[in-house]
Amino acid sequence: MMQRRPAPTVELAEPRQLADVDVPLVSIDTRRGSYAALQIGDRSAPHVLLVPGFTGSKEDFAPILRPIADQGYFVTALDQRGQYQTPGARLSADGVPSEEETDYSTSALGEDLLAVVEALGSPIHLIGHSFGGLVSRAAVIARPGAFASFVLMDSGPSGVDESQRERLDLLRPVLLEYGIEAVYQGMEMLAAGEEGYSPPPPELAEFLHTRFVESSPTMLLGMGDALLSEPDRVDELKATGLPIAVLHGRDEDVWLPPVQQEMAQRLGVERIVIVDAAHSPAADNPQPTIDALVGFWRRGASPAAEGAS
Repeated sequence: MMQRRPAPTVELAEPRQLADVDVPLVSIDTRRGSYAALQIGDRSAPHVLLVPGFTGSKEDFAPILRPIADQGYFVTALDQRGQYQTPGARLSADGVPSEEETDYSTSALGEDLLAVVEALGSPIHLIGHSFGGLVSRAAVIARPGAFASFVLMDSGPSGVDESQRERLDLLRPVLLEYGIEAVYQGMEMLAAGEEGYSPPPPELAEFLHTRFVESSPTMLLGMGDALLSEPDRVDELKATGLPIAVLHGRDEDVWLPPVQQEMAQRLGVERIVIVDAAHSPAADNPQPTIDALVGFWRRGASPAAEGAS
């Protein structure tokens, strides 16, 4: 098992963040490149690492980072490769990115995550949100000893089902033909047509737009493909023996609550339901999310009765 050591992070002097975040922005240098992250807490405390989902970023966890640190943890939330402030594929001298840089499978991204864990030191309490949960799962299966526990936050047993594929199916042709701005505008139009849609406040809308268009188009294509094709690896995850919890918003709308319940039952682990929350409980209802996570860790991050909620 790797030993915890000081993380090779460098605080950026002028963080370019548009979200209301009161946590330092740092760069984490690893054997697989540098990763933008929000980081706070005592480095000698137990480590927590949060991994965002497809089209997301470290800022998705902003409301819970400082409060978790205040509970006695060293907390890091990162942008995955190609997300927002972490570079994606870099062009080589001949203008062609390397195969490694364009591989956005969960196994490749999981290897990225393990490189971050090596830089931070382990064992780490890992939280993977949505697609970030699938990436985190790949890392856990590959090297379970690097982690103290794992929380699947609004993630699933496999890629998204047919009902969730419309936007992903539209992404590739629009991106290749018209560019990333057109993809964003198209996704906004689809969202606006959904029942109960409420537009975000102007400041948040500006951040969401900037984050999306500053992300890597190659990342969007690669992660989109992975989200469609990821197989069911629940049995492999259970076989690691790692303490695991399944956490989701009561109104989760990607991997629906019955899917969450079945996944928890198959894993034989605790299922935590956050009220007044949907797919993003860290933003929708931060305090119960914080309480649930810290409670899970302080209980020894041990599995509860099968399918508990």
